[in-house]
Amino acid sequence: MNITVFDDLEKLYTKAADAFVDLSKKSIQKNGRFVVALSGGSSPKAIFKLLAAPEYKEQIEWNKVYFFWVDERWVPLNDDKSNFRMTDEALLSHVPVDKSHVFPMYSDGKLPEDYAKTYEQEIRNVLGDEGIFDFILLGMGDDGHTASLFPGEEVLHEKEKWVSAYYLKPQEMFRITLTAPLINKAENILVVAFGESKKHALNEVLNGEYNPVLYPMQLIERKDGFQFFTDEKAKS
Repeated sequence: MNITVFDDLEKLYTKAADAFVDLSKKSIQKNGRFVVALSGGSSPKAIFKLLAAPEYKEQIEWNKVYFFWVDERWVPLNDDKSNFRMTDEALLSHVPVDKSHVFPMYSDGKLPEDYAKTYEQEIRNVLGDEGIFDFILLGMGDDGHTASLFPGEEVLHEKEKWVSAYYLKPQEMFRITLTAPLINKAENILVVAFGESKKHALNEVLNGEYNPVLYPMQLIERKDGFQFFTDEKAKS
C-alpha cells in the first residue's frame, strides 16, 4: 500500500487527476479501454473538474472510457443528492464520452434490490465474470465507511454479490453499492480522505485492530495498486 500525505489539497487533487490520466493511457494501450468506478462527494468533484479542464481533457481518449459508480443514493438522476448528477455536471457533460459507456446506478420505476441485480449484469457484460475494474476511486467517511458500506450493516458480510441494495435506517433511504469482494478485484484503487474530521477513523483503519464491522474501510485490501491520498490534518 502506498500512502501519500499532502500539505496542500490542490496538490492532492492534481496528483489524483494525474493518476487517472496515467492509468487511462496504460489501460487503453493494453486493453483498448479504461473501465472505472467513481465515487461521489466534494473530493471527487474537485478531481472531476480538473479532468474536465483543457490540460487534462485533451490527454484522455474519452470514447474508450467506461463509467460505473461505486455507490449511489436511490434518488432520480437529476436529484441534488445523486452522485451521477454531480459527476455529469463536473465532468461528463464537458468531455466527449460515449453515452453507451456510461452506466448510472439508478433506474426509474425499478426497485433498488432488483436494479442491483441488473447493475451487476451490466458490469459482467463489460468486464466478464472476472469483474476486474481498471480503476476505482473511493472516499472515506468520518465513521470509516467507504462506498455505501456503512458500519454495522449486513452488506459488510456479503461474499457473493457484486452489487447490493439495502435500506439505510439512519439516513432513511435506500442505497445501492458495489460490495467489498468486487472492489477488491480492481487493478487499481485510490482512496481520497483528508481533513481533521477523518483523523480518528483513518488512524483506526490504518493502525487499529481489524474490525471492519466498525470501520468498513478495513475491508478494502491493501495490495499492489492500492493508493491512499490524505493530508497532514488527517494523518497527524
